[in-house]
Amino acid sequence: MNPHRMELLKDKVALITGAGAGIGEGIAHLFAQSGARVFILEKNAARGEGAASAIGAEGGLAFPFECDVRKPETIAPVVQEALRRFGRIDILINNAGMYPRQPFLQMTEAQWDEIHDVNLKGTFHCTKLVLPHMVARKSGYIVNISSVNFWFGKAELCHYTSAKGGIIGFTRALAREVGVHSIHVNCITPGAVEVEAEKQFIGPNDTVEGLLALQCLKRRIVPLDIARVCLFLACEWSDGMTGQTVNVDGGWVTH
Repeated sequence: MNPHRMELLKDKVALITGAGAGIGEGIAHLFAQSGARVFILEKNAARGEGAASAIGAEGGLAFPFECDVRKPETIAPVVQEALRRFGRIDILINNAGMYPRQPFLQMTEAQWDEIHDVNLKGTFHCTKLVLPHMVARKSGYIVNISSVNFWFGKAELCHYTSAKGGIIGFTRALAREVGVHSIHVNCITPGAVEVEAEKQFIGPNDTVEGLLALQCLKRRIVPLDIARVCLFLACEWSDGMTGQTVNVDGGWVTH
């Protein structure tokens, strides 16, 4: 445990979906380092347990749960356990997602539905189960992870782009509804983040050099870059913000 850390989230309870790897794991580590009690919702149980173990080794507090965001019956027990243990849920990070490439003319309805069920409907399910407790306490921070891809589109990702665009619309509309309860709802659109799953996203002819050429900043974006902005949006430092979408893309959308 870093003795010099700033515990911006001291004793806060945070639920993070897809937190066993990549961006979600980066957020979980930083939140735990910042004093939060982190609940890791992860479809891959072994991966979730590994992330929680690593956080524990750093001196943080994390609880792994096998969870499929498409199925609310797997989310509800996590919500209930967080309330049983700590009596509150302060933060929800809707991060779980998937993005296999598929040309539109070859895309099946089942493939379209699967991407929307995970990326968009999963956000609906988690928010639906957590929000009542935030409303009751008149406090809460929800951060939804979309994608910079929404702003310019990418071939063979029609299903993914439309789902991620839906998250931005969901963020704006929900912020209007729950602001009266002092609940903040914001969104992050990551660019090309250096994670293992990125290999499914980039095209066969894409290169690191090609990605960097599209960015203003000539370095790779890493999970910690996303996690730091997520931390800002999940604490009192961003109390004047809601309904916003923040690009963390190295300046990609200016291309």
